Amino acid sequence: MAKHLILIAGNIGTGKTSLAERVGTRLGWRTSFESVSDNPYLADFYADMRQWSFHLQVFFLGHRAQQHLELASSAESAIADRSIYEDAHIFARALHHLDNLSERDYQAYRRVFDMVVGGLPRPDLLLYLKAPVPVLLDRIHRRGRSIEGGITAEYLSLLDTFYEEWMRTFDLCPVLTIRTEDLDFVNKPKHLDIVVQRIQDRLAGKEDVVFPLNSDQA
Repeated sequence: MAKHLILIAGNIGTGKTSLAERVGTRLGWRTSFESVSDNPYLADFYADMRQWSFHLQVFFLGHRAQQHLELASSAESAIADRSIYEDAHIFARALHHLDNLSERDYQAYRRVFDMVVGGLPRPDLLLYLKAPVPVLLDRIHRRGRSIEGGITAEYLSLLDTFYEEWMRTFDLCPVLTIRTEDLDFVNKPKHLDIVVQRIQDRLAGKEDVVFPLNSDQA
């Protein structure tokens, strides 16, 4: 069986972690997740974003580059719940846009990012998860994570715009776009079945990856 490296991208609340967990379990793939509990900059960042944005982005860049290399070099197929590419194209860009990352720091970060990413193996597939902002906001509120308490609809909309712009130019690997507002990977096995089948079809080179899914499927 061929080895694959799959990355999941998408706005906050689109279901990246839930999907990575369940696809990994279903297919017997190695799974990898975003570093939160061992991130030494998060607390400082949320206390003073302008002071700590550059430090946080550099930490994420190193962490995700190491993660990407480990997954790519492993003999196992693997799926990760966020890509290194989003660090620059979405989140560092948003910090810069909101004046929490200076132009000097942003340009310095982008130079290092471009050099690091240029040496990474390409993934085999990017899963791009999408959902409307009101759905994302509701999911974020329901899961009740303290570090997400300040996330607003305006911020999610900004990220959504950046994601759409990034997707129009992304060409490192094939992209499978999945709208998740009517999908429930956790409680409806048939929804997971459909997604897994589409992933397998796309990896096999099949192009017909439209999701004919009704919200009442169970």
